[in-house]
Amino acid sequence: MNGLGKEVTIVMIEDDEGHARLIEKNIRRAGVHNEVVPFTNGTEALDFVLGKDRSGLASAGKFLLILLDLNLPDMSGIDILQRIKTNVHTKRLPVVILTTTDDEREIQRCYDLGANVYITKPVEYESFAHAIRQLGLFFSVIQIPETQ
Repeated sequence: MNGLGKEVTIVMIEDDEGHARLIEKNIRRAGVHNEVVPFTNGTEALDFVLGKDRSGLASAGKFLLILLDLNLPDMSGIDILQRIKTNVHTKRLPVVILTTTDDEREIQRCYDLGANVYITKPVEYESFAHAIRQLGLFFSVIQIPETQ
């Protein structure tokens, strides 16, 4: 899985350790061997993705795939999604929502904010593996534009 030959790092933002282990196991079963960087809260995840100054420059030139739980201890995943998708340096990063909520309005809101895929937990392995494979394909065929 790469963008222009560069490794894509998977950023997993998930506070439930059991879910995190299952997600990573499913990623590996789908044949994806990229580095997974786990976070259990939104603040640390945003420090990594947007930088402590929240400028987004920390991710300039990086190829990240964000796996995002909506229910986190310190902030909502919707808030994180919004911050990533409204930042000039991170707005094109693919975001996969992985959450227990299957509320239609919440799902629509995530897509409106720019989420690429919305998957409801408990994760049904086949649909998850399919989504991850599709994103792998997505990374191998698209040209990720250089940020200005």
